[in-house]
Amino acid sequence: METNRTLGRSGIEVSALGFGCWAIGGEWQALDGQPLGWGKVDDDESVRAIRRALDLGVTFFDTADAYGTGHSERVLGRALGKRRADVVVATKWGNLFDEDTRTLNGQDASPEHAREALTASLTRLGTDYVDLYQLHLSDAHPDQGARLREACEEFVREGLVRAYAWSTDDPARAAVFAEGPHCAAVQHALNVFQDAPEMLALCEESELASINRSPLAMGLLAGRRQGALEAGDIRSRPPAWLPGFSDGDGADPDWLSRVDALKDILTSDGRTLAQGALAWIWARSPRTIPIPGFRSVAQAEANAGAIEKGPLTAEQLTEVNRILER
Repeated sequence: METNRTLGRSGIEVSALGFGCWAIGGEWQALDGQPLGWGKVDDDESVRAIRRALDLGVTFFDTADAYGTGHSERVLGRALGKRRADVVVATKWGNLFDEDTRTLNGQDASPEHAREALTASLTRLGTDYVDLYQLHLSDAHPDQGARLREACEEFVREGLVRAYAWSTDDPARAAVFAEGPHCAAVQHALNVFQDAPEMLALCEESELASINRSPLAMGLLAGRRQGALEAGDIRSRPPAWLPGFSDGDGADPDWLSRVDALKDILTSDGRTLAQGALAWIWARSPRTIPIPGFRSVAQAEANAGAIEKGPLTAEQLTEVNRILER
């Protein structure tokens, strides 16, 4: 497998594996107290993990202004430091939050907010440009999307942004952004249990990169079993959009049985379960760039280890489909 991929039609080169920076944002919550983070974090360990990932060839890091209500961006900026030019940084906007109380408190799909949010993200990241700026409102109206696409084109003209994307699971919305000349990608859910054939077809047709969130099914494909999760972990009180987990008990038994059915094939050729899940994504399309999360150097090393093992074979991909159809 080529260890690098091009970010859609932008010409920007990135590692075939990116790292998602949601978890390193630490604890934050919705107004009703719903946890939105992954629990407590050690910022020094997060910094070490990012730098270790860089040493192992990972050059693409995906964050959002809302992750940890700004904290993830600050940690990423601190970790990159003088190596900023060596990496491709993606962040997102659209959510409103209070950094002091670490609370998400609304949304804003206006072009005016997009500019305010971008300015704030640049400050937190300690940079003067964002490589990929992504709309974080998955269900914003397509008309709003069209206005924000034009705002992003203006950011590109000003040199603040190199390319942009929409983080959404709806191909029709992604297609609205794809009409813009500097749209380079769509970020969407993709893993062994959540395929996205229509979105992958759009990426192929529109020459977009497919940036894959939840590549490890929120930990289920990294070996997460049943058992209590800490209170600040979103999986301890899973919202409706988060499948595979049940209140208080961690992983859903039905999902775990599916993981077990696939374990032999995903761990073939010396892979860990997580490395096999990433290998499935790479085999699914040459445009895919999975972005697993991490909170430690050990996790960074384990995820980066998937690169040298490459994608599953076409035969293995077929076998996975056969097992899931049983």
